[in-house]
Amino acid sequence: MAIGIAENQAITRYEQVKQYITARIRRGEWKVGQRLPSESELVEITGVSRMTVHRALRELMTEGLVTRAQGVGTFVARPAPRAELLQLHDIADDIIASGHTHRSRVITLDTARADVDLAMSFDQRPGSKLFHSVIVHYEDDTPLQVEERYVSPHFAPDYLNQDFSVAHPHRHLYHIAGPDEIEHVIFAITPSQELQHLLELETPEACLQLVRRTWVQDRIVMKGIFTYPGSRYSLGGRQYM
Repeated sequence: MAIGIAENQAITRYEQVKQYITARIRRGEWKVGQRLPSESELVEITGVSRMTVHRALRELMTEGLVTRAQGVGTFVARPAPRAELLQLHDIADDIIASGHTHRSRVITLDTARADVDLAMSFDQRPGSKLFHSVIVHYEDDTPLQVEERYVSPHFAPDYLNQDFSVAHPHRHLYHIAGPDEIEHVIFAITPSQELQHLLELETPEACLQLVRRTWVQDRIVMKGIFTYPGSRYSLGGRQYM
């Protein structure tokens, strides 16, 4: 029986369908992992066209509220962890706080020579020595972040001697000195084949990439490149004025 989505309201019909689905998920009527009614069933329930239902589901998938498997159906998605942009967090703390298990896998821990772009990022000459690390962070067994860092050896001379599968770079660097200034830039990217492999993505999907630079005593000491699958993570912030 149709619920009677109204035609003449300020809110569009597909938005009303989104609200109908969202309300039932928020109330717990449809739980995480549960299969939603099919598009045909939603057409019958809401009394709107299949195209309207399809658009509503597509937007809910983009917003991370549902997931869709071709030929299988639409399911309630697990809420993605959220990182606050206005604060520095260790991703391990975020994962543990969400009730899951964190582990990390060190891919690279070595010395690099700054190319032109890195030299500009650090206000140094090309060829300058930097420490370089690449680490994959997992929530349970799912890769959640690829963390790539370039670090000034003058700031963290023991960086390469750390076991970052246990002591994470964020904690090591923050223990030396908290930053005086932070720069954040966010990009939406299509992952490279290497990132797709590290994040265990079956097909390329839009990823969020946060580029961070930190200053201590007016010197740039770290550039970090943090990549997250868009379907598994969100970035946000709130500031009081």
